[in-house]
Amino acid sequence: MIDFTVWDIVRNLLDAAQWTIALSIVAFLGGGTVGFALLIGRLVGGRSGAALIGGYVQLFQGTPLLMQLFLAYFGLAMFGIDTSAWLAAALALTLYTSAFLTEIWRGCIAAVPRGQWEAAQSLALSFSEQLRYVILPQAIEVATPPTVGFLVQVIKGTALASVIGFIELTKAGTMITNATYQPFLVYGFVALFYFAMCFPLSVCARILERKLHAARH
Repeated sequence: MIDFTVWDIVRNLLDAAQWTIALSIVAFLGGGTVGFALLIGRLVGGRSGAALIGGYVQLFQGTPLLMQLFLAYFGLAMFGIDTSAWLAAALALTLYTSAFLTEIWRGCIAAVPRGQWEAAQSLALSFSEQLRYVILPQAIEVATPPTVGFLVQVIKGTALASVIGFIELTKAGTMITNATYQPFLVYGFVALFYFAMCFPLSVCARILERKLHAARH
């Protein structure tokens, strides 16, 4: 047993929390970019494109993130790619996030009344102009709560990256617990750190939603 002070525990967990935040940002930005591209492809790709993207979405939504992490970590190595835990975790979480975000955003665009599309077409706007000026401003208000809510899930989902050796907040908590034999104290701090990362996002989402609603009305 190693004699850790409370400050030692907090300091080590803070260091690990930085990697949790970094992985969450990479997954959300990468997943958002891929997800938006898939969304556009679903809107303009016809039935075949929609079917392919729908299959992609079902694949990642219908399989556990844990399995996806294992496949990314060991699968890339089978092709001779030198895979680090960071690269595998970032790739798996990006693909996982993109599948959920494209479905969330598709639903939000579908919630915009069909008459809005017809009105935009009657103004001779191109497809990109219809999205930019008419559809997306309305869909964003609907999409804000579920998008931020899913970001919270991504942050918590990074804990699974510990199974492939990536040292994030949960993995660091386990390592410190094994050294100190103080699981209640250590995991109590781990829970507090997750709460400190997730709760402000929920508050910001509510504030942003109110501002968007006020701007429209």
